[in-house]
Amino acid sequence: MIVWKDAPMRQKSNMKIGGVADFFIEAENKEELPEIYRNYREIFLIGNGTNTLLSDGRLRRAFVSLKKLRDITELPEGRVRVGAGLDFKELIRFMREKDYGGLENLAGIPGTVGGLTCMNAGAYGGRIFDCIESVGIMDENLALRTLEKEEIKFSYRYTEIRDRGWVIVNVTFRFGKGFDLARVKEIQAMREAKQPLNYPSLGSTFKNPDGAFAARLITDAGLKGRRIGDAQISEKHPNFIINLGNAAYSDVTGLIELVCTTVRARSGIALEKEIVVVE
Repeated sequence: MIVWKDAPMRQKSNMKIGGVADFFIEAENKEELPEIYRNYREIFLIGNGTNTLLSDGRLRRAFVSLKKLRDITELPEGRVRVGAGLDFKELIRFMREKDYGGLENLAGIPGTVGGLTCMNAGAYGGRIFDCIESVGIMDENLALRTLEKEEIKFSYRYTEIRDRGWVIVNVTFRFGKGFDLARVKEIQAMREAKQPLNYPSLGSTFKNPDGAFAARLITDAGLKGRRIGDAQISEKHPNFIINLGNAAYSDVTGLIELVCTTVRARSGIALEKEIVVVE
């Protein structure tokens, strides 16, 4: 393992906000994880930081990265085992090269395979668990084991993995044959047209409530374009909060509070954050 003390975290979050952490630890293999979790307290597992808002104060935590766990192993019958630290875009590239299909609707979602699995990421009617066969984890007793998909509770933008304190070390997928490149290009064009990809953000800030869309609720509340400091509710996609240059943690949390309060007062709907906030 590689350990940094007093680690600057600003570049570890896609929002480009973050203070200094007590420790930042890179695990070099899954066998190191039990030792790390025995020896450090207040651990937070961080991937690409694409949905993680970090406080810009002192972070009294040990952040653990699995970015070195990025192997891809082909198995029989269209099955592929992938390290949790692999960038999801690299998995999509591998699928294209090998002509595997099944996750094209998710193309363009930033993050690691482990991160997307942990939150059951999805887009355009697809979700990552559609193709998952099993998940390798370190459980709450620091034991390394494999769970079949049927052994894991999951739903819209949720799995029990974080609640149980499990750490994903690898994911085994079962893919069909035939990569739909046209669909990937179509989704990429839609993302570029609808999302503010030229600014730092954490993607969708809020989950869509049952029967409604968070972006529509925010727009109807008159909050599109609202700004606190250098944080702004995007004009292009109001479920995105963007960093216009030098936004502070308090700027972003102020907008989150404003959205929640205003939307609830107008519609009676309590929005739930999709991003993870770490102080």
